[in-house]
Amino acid sequence: MRISVIGGGRIGEDDTEIAHRVGRLLGERDHTLVCGGRGGVMEAACRGAKETGGRTIGILPGDSAVDANDHVDVPIVTSMGNARNVLVVLNGEGAIAIDGAYGTLSEIAHALDFGRPVAGIRTHGIEGVAAVDSPEAAVEHVEDAVR
Repeated sequence: MRISVIGGGRIGEDDTEIAHRVGRLLGERDHTLVCGGRGGVMEAACRGAKETGGRTIGILPGDSAVDANDHVDVPIVTSMGNARNVLVVLNGEGAIAIDGAYGTLSEIAHALDFGRPVAGIRTHGIEGVAAVDSPEAAVEHVEDAVR
């Protein structure tokens, strides 16, 4: 299954470790990770997925594939800026949100609007987001909700 990982572009060490673990779990479970393709949560999750042989897709806001982090297998350029957030969540069957500010909040809203299950770790506490306390619980929530 394809799972979107969304979150802050600039994060601290704790969130980096969480995102990395989410990515590793997705790779180990043979899921494809979809994200915004740049830094922070996106890069840490992609790195984790690649370490376990997982596949990664980065849907980029700009017009150059070279802007993708080094762990993105398939960079998709959009020239859409933050409007690409809709594409990030539409290309996953569910989403895992880690940390984040307004961009992440918009992705959460789009995911919920399109009926995608969302698990959140240390992110916005809004109705419809399953607040979980571990990467394992986040991945399991999305897997269970999709199946």
